[in-house]
Amino acid sequence: MDWSLVLISQGIESALENTPEQGWGLAVSAEDYQRALEAIRLYRVENRGWPWQRQIFRAGVIFDWASLAWVVLVLLFFWLDEHLGLQRAGLMNSRAVGQGEWWRLFTAIWLHADASHLAFNATLGFLLLGLAMAGFGSGPGLLGAYLAGMGGNLLGWFVSPMRGSSLGASGMVMGALGLLAMQSLTRWRGIPGRTKYLLAGVSGGLMLFVLLGLSPGTDVIAHLGGFISGSLIGLLLVRFPLDRSTTGNVLCGLLFVTLVLLPWWLALRHG
Repeated sequence: MDWSLVLISQGIESALENTPEQGWGLAVSAEDYQRALEAIRLYRVENRGWPWQRQIFRAGVIFDWASLAWVVLVLLFFWLDEHLGLQRAGLMNSRAVGQGEWWRLFTAIWLHADASHLAFNATLGFLLLGLAMAGFGSGPGLLGAYLAGMGGNLLGWFVSPMRGSSLGASGMVMGALGLLAMQSLTRWRGIPGRTKYLLAGVSGGLMLFVLLGLSPGTDVIAHLGGFISGSLIGLLLVRFPLDRSTTGNVLCGLLFVTLVLLPWWLALRHG
């Protein structure tokens, strides 16, 4: 069947046949016979040493439903913003950050312009965070993506210290994507031909970033900063994995909560 796809890609018609004497085979016309043999030969040479059918994933959790708690928190902040008007105090404003209001790097992650903006980030974030938290642990995955979101805002301030306001969790969502791209480094240890799988995992993350993070009209700088920050944090977590026990998750969770409450306390106090 693989060979038949190869022949189709070269414009060579073929038919799968099964005979009692010879078993399964491909039937091609006499004039295409030599060309078909050459196409199959080149395909086999190109894919030599790449085992397509192989068990590559470790057993374990593949999705962490605790990411739903993050969605609930995002919805809560949207509701609070609608009723209390949090944007003035929490928007990402490069000029204000330059004047010492560093907490805006964090608070802006929880604010959204409208329901459609919220829905996109909440939906995509739920999926990517769930995968990242399953790979690195609930606490480390959530904290890593959150710090990556801050990194996206930090890059925006660094690149354009006089630019206007911005808001949204998309930098954090792209950070989760960066974590996932680096997670492939932990999956392929001991697997023959792992270099190809590693390149495929990282390339897949990059392509998803281009598809999701470079949309016109979005904060591309924050997206890029989030993805880069998430990738760097993912590399650190691969090289120096954090404790995934209950204690490790609780400690990371407490730090995450602190980095949510403290910036907002400062924002509302100075706002």
